[in-house]
Amino acid sequence: MWRSKQASSATAFSPALVSTATIDPPVSGPDTEVKTKISENEDLCVDGVVESPMFLKCRTLTVAPAAKVTAFVIAQDVIIFGELNGNLQARNRIQIKKDASVLGDLTTPRILIEDGAHFKGTVQIERRKSPRP
Repeated sequence: MWRSKQASSATAFSPALVSTATIDPPVSGPDTEVKTKISENEDLCVDGVVESPMFLKCRTLTVAPAAKVTAFVIAQDVIIFGELNGNLQARNRIQIKKDASVLGDLTTPRILIEDGAHFKGTVQIERRKSPRP
C-alpha cells in the first residue's frame, strides 16, 4: 500500500507516486488494512483499506481504484479513483474521477467531478486569501 525506503519490492501502486512514509511494520498490497494515524510530507497512493486520519502536509493523495478509505483527510491535492468515506480538505484541488465514490463533506478552492462519479455530501469552495498576481 505504501512504499517506504525500507519496504520490499512488492508494490500495488503506480511507481510515479512513491511515498517515503515509514509504517511499522512496512506493508503493501491491496489486501492490507491500516488503522493508524498517517502523517506524510510526500505523495501518497493508497491501494487497500485505510481506516485512520490522514494529515498530508503539502503533497498529493491518490486513492487507487481498488482502495477503500474511511478517514478525515487533509492534503494539498486529492485524486480519487476508488472509494472515500469521510470529510476531505484540500488546499489546492480535489478530483473525483469516473467510477469513484465519495461520501462526505469537501472543502477546497477547486473541484473536478467527472461524469460517472458518485458523490454524496456538501462542497464548500474556499476563496484564495490573496489575489493572483
